[in-house]
Amino acid sequence: SLLLTPLIVGASGMLIERLMLARLYKLDHLYGLLLTFGLALIIQGLFRNEFGSSGQPYRVPAELTGGQNLGFMFLPKYRAWVIVAAVLTCLATWFVIEKTKLGAYLRAGTENPNLVKAFGINVPRMIFYTFAINALLAAAAALLVTPTFLAKFDMGELLGTKAFFAAIIGGFTNSRGALVGGLLVGVLENMAAAYISPAYKDAVALIVFMFVIMFRPQGLLGRKEERKV
Repeated sequence: SLLLTPLIVGASGMLIERLMLARLYKLDHLYGLLLTFGLALIIQGLFRNEFGSSGQPYRVPAELTGGQNLGFMFLPKYRAWVIVAAVLTCLATWFVIEKTKLGAYLRAGTENPNLVKAFGINVPRMIFYTFAINALLAAAAALLVTPTFLAKFDMGELLGTKAFFAAIIGGFTNSRGALVGGLLVGVLENMAAAYISPAYKDAVALIVFMFVIMFRPQGLLGRKEERKV
């Protein structure tokens, strides 16, 4: 599943980008956002109709059952595996974005696509493959977290919202921002659940998001954009 699911979802992302999103790139970004939001609702409805709304169990592999007592906490083997897999994936993504020619083209293309096109770089093709890689990474993340949840049609709503908040908290203009934002949200959520109440866990991301937007809208690691008069 860890191999096949990301490939299937990545191929689906390529199809969606080529047939639908590519037609909207010359319009306001809001149209693309509305399109993907509508597609998400349609896909959720199809899966709910096929599999129901109660969710399906997804068992942890037998090799990763059990855990290790660290003295100050009990660490399940599967959660340790998820941590290692997430760290390696994040490091690989950071390396591609920051240290490779593709990453340099991608960063330049997001800021000034017309200038990048003038250098002979095929920006639409670059966006096409980037969208596919994003879909692949999202599928891998969903698959890793599913054993700790039920496999449900709407399980991505809460996790996707937290990921969005984490990216804004860290700063969109810095590739390390999403990593720092995600780590900060995760640590604060678990601290709130342990020392205050589990009922407040999901509210932590929103509270941190509100404070960052009010006092540092560019994010913790983002750079402030200067307004041109």
